[in-house]
Amino acid sequence: MSSGRLGDQGRISAFLDAQAAEAGAARNTLLAYGRDLKDFSDWLTAHGQSMLTVTREGIEDYLSHCNAQGLSRATRARRLSAIRQITRFALEEGWREDDPAGRISGPGRAQRLPKVLDRAEVQAMLDALPRLGRNEVERARNLVLVELIYATGMRVSELVSLPVGACRGNPALLMIRGKGGKERMVPLSEPARAALAAWLKLRDNAPADSALGKLVAGKGARWLFPASSREGHMTRQAMNTLLGQLALAAGIDPARVSPHVIRHAFATHLLEGGADLRVIQTLLGHADLGTTEIYTHVLDKRMRDLVLNHHPLANAEARRKRNRE
Repeated sequence: MSSGRLGDQGRISAFLDAQAAEAGAARNTLLAYGRDLKDFSDWLTAHGQSMLTVTREGIEDYLSHCNAQGLSRATRARRLSAIRQITRFALEEGWREDDPAGRISGPGRAQRLPKVLDRAEVQAMLDALPRLGRNEVERARNLVLVELIYATGMRVSELVSLPVGACRGNPALLMIRGKGGKERMVPLSEPARAALAAWLKLRDNAPADSALGKLVAGKGARWLFPASSREGHMTRQAMNTLLGQLALAAGIDPARVSPHVIRHAFATHLLEGGADLRVIQTLLGHADLGTTEIYTHVLDKRMRDLVLNHHPLANAEARRKRNRE
């Protein structure tokens, strides 16, 4: 069917189908695209336009309308991003002979630097783990949860839904299924491997009449961290609660600690240690290097220190200052 007979809603559906099939976009991403493009389409219809006829000026008028509505800069940037993608798609499909959104400058996003724990704080949390848990089973589970998330930078949803089958055999690497079903390999540290082996031993040998044994025998059989949830595995909320308790035990404000903060710490500490940004991108499962580049803020202080402490002219200036004093 030609684009002229599709109508804007049909064009949006075709675009979303292509994003799902070719780009592997996650469900939440597709829903966001759909909402933003429907709003754009409704505005076009109200102004006697369509995605086949809208010009650059028309798109800019729509963005001004969004601004007048009081929408945040992040929301306006997201809507422009969705419009750019569908106009580029229209050009590639031959629906249009131009891309009216291609050169529009958006409002941009306010750069939000990730909240990060320093290495001493992460170590304090690891040191506090033996004090957290009512019994050996809980302490072993808590240890492997924290070791894994810090050693790999996994998203909390990836961590709690790890299949037990992927973790057997003392693996040096784990296969992680991330957003959009994309898979990536992440290496395990020796402490993480040791914690994983200890947890698997307890999990596999749990008495049938114990709480853990009953979970493993039921819906939790498939998962590394079985639980009584609807899915059969530990929930993200439970992991959040665990980290809050651990922060308190380590003398850290719980408001500063979450699974995503640990993920940020993983990336930041790797970058501080000299890891390549593209390696960190792969480990985190970021589709776009630009998403990973936010972590380069940690290099600013290190670079300043390197210049001030090691550059010969900086040292000469320091000597002159001392002589004047």
